[in-house]
Amino acid sequence: MYVAVKGGERAIDNAHQWLAEERRGAPTVPELTIPQIREQMALAVNRVMAEGSLYDPDLAALAIKQARGDLIEAVFLIRAYRTTLPRLAASNPVDTGGMAVDRRISATFKDLPGGQVLGPTFDYTHRLLDFALMAEGDPPTPIPSPPGGGEAPGPTVSHTHDPKAPPSPRVGEGWGGGAPRIPHVTSFLNRDGLIETANPSDATPPDLTREPMELPADRTLRLQALARGDEGFILSMAYSTQRGYGRTHAFVGELRIGTVAVEVDIPELGFAVEIGEIELTECETVNQFKGSRTEPPQFTRGYGLVMGQSERKAIAMSLVDRSLRWQELGEDFTGAPAQDEEFVLMHCDNIQATGFLEHIKLPHYVDFQAELELVRKLRAEAVAMREAAE
Repeated sequence: MYVAVKGGERAIDNAHQWLAEERRGAPTVPELTIPQIREQMALAVNRVMAEGSLYDPDLAALAIKQARGDLIEAVFLIRAYRTTLPRLAASNPVDTGGMAVDRRISATFKDLPGGQVLGPTFDYTHRLLDFALMAEGDPPTPIPSPPGGGEAPGPTVSHTHDPKAPPSPRVGEGWGGGAPRIPHVTSFLNRDGLIETANPSDATPPDLTREPMELPADRTLRLQALARGDEGFILSMAYSTQRGYGRTHAFVGELRIGTVAVEVDIPELGFAVEIGEIELTECETVNQFKGSRTEPPQFTRGYGLVMGQSERKAIAMSLVDRSLRWQELGEDFTGAPAQDEEFVLMHCDNIQATGFLEHIKLPHYVDFQAELELVRKLRAEAVAMREAAE
């Protein structure tokens, strides 16, 4: 039970004013702009969009600025804003096979159609502070556009089958040509019957943002919860499976990052219309499976799909997804946390966790007084019993 605090409204107004001053920082330092946050803190923006379930880089950047860099608070702001938006239509499932990839790697096959695309990644950098970034000066000269228009080349494409080949433009775009389809790596295993067959469904999955979660949950609902779950929690669950808590030994079959078209069916026209593009990170893991009474030995799949460039989240999501499928695949439940659907799904949401955690700092004066009186009563009874025994 909460009680009113004398002078509380004035104190709250003062706290808000103080917060605004702290958020602005020293007036002698130029204020951060939304474009600066959007362009130079893109990974933080991507995380806020993914966990906030709203693809809008500008609003995510605004939320980060308003939250003073607290990403969970920024996610809270985005989700609160999202609830005010009308739903005009439902888009068709995106086609990640037609993705214009910036990054595409596989830990299972060296030579791939289209090559291994390293893209922008920290994987090969030295983890040393670059003090040159502290120097202020003129911005770098932009890369000139290629002849004939189009975008400038993106990150170098590393073709493992021909390391001496000249740099190529981003796979999936080309300069003036059509976007070639990039087949998924698991399709090669699927051709030989070495991996479980994915069973697509035309049924509309439940919407976690509009309907409360009910357990047991089907895979579509679990994937929604994992996609908007806290990256740190999902990472911890995934790491636990790699340490043996879940019997999951996975290989990254493919990790790809790029843009895909979003299409909506227009009933009046009778066909789908592209309304925009979004950046996605997709990960498919290949997992060992010794077989069961109904299935032969084969590889199984784990899947992760996250808005923006969030490859750590996508990989972790695919590992946890595979771990949660133990019952579907006829495996034994070992008691691992990552196998426990209720434990994972009911604790992965950082907004719910934050709300329940932080509510204990609000006034609980009546509750505490009741507990205090109870402890005093118990202590008095204990002293009385001791004295009577003596």
